Amino acid sequence: MQTGVVVGLGSNVGDREKFLFIAKDSLAKKTRILQASSLYESEAWGGIATGGDFLNQVLHLQTSLSALELLIFCQSIEQACGRTRAETWGDRTLDIDLLYYGEQIMEDSSLIVPHPYLSQRKFVLLPLVEILPDFQHPLTGKTSKEMLLECEDPCWVRPFSVNL
Repeated sequence: MQTGVVVGLGSNVGDREKFLFIAKDSLAKKTRILQASSLYESEAWGGIATGGDFLNQVLHLQTSLSALELLIFCQSIEQACGRTRAETWGDRTLDIDLLYYGEQIMEDSSLIVPHPYLSQRKFVLLPLVEILPDFQHPLTGKTSKEMLLECEDPCWVRPFSVNL
C-alpha cells in the first residue's frame, strides 16, 4: 500500500544545496517524489543554531515504507551526510523531518506525526503552502494556508536563488 508523506529538509552547515540534493536523490531511491517545493532560506528557529542561515525545502512523497521504516531511512541519509545530534535545534549538515504520514496521527518515543512544531515554523509552512496549500492538518483540520496566516513565527524566510 502506498502512503502520501510530507517531509521537510533543512541544512545550515557546509554545502547546504548539496546536502538537500543528496537527501532528495536518496529519498527518490525508496519513495516516489510527487512534488518538491522551491528552496527557501531562513534564520535559525529555536535560538540554538549559530552556524549560519538554513536552506529548507518540503517534499511530497509516496511510499510503501511504514512511518518508522521511513524515519530510520531518513536518519541513515542524515548520518551519511555527517549529521550529529549534539543538541536539539542546533546546527546540522542535514535534517529530514517527517511532517505528515498520510492523515495518520502517531505518537511514540521515536516519532510524533504530524510533526509537533509544524504550525509554528514559517520555514516549513511557506514551502508547504507552495506545494500543498489546501492539505488539512489531521488534528486541527486547518489547511496549510490557514496555519501560515496564523503563524506567529518572527523568523524571516525568503525564497532562495543561486547567484551565478
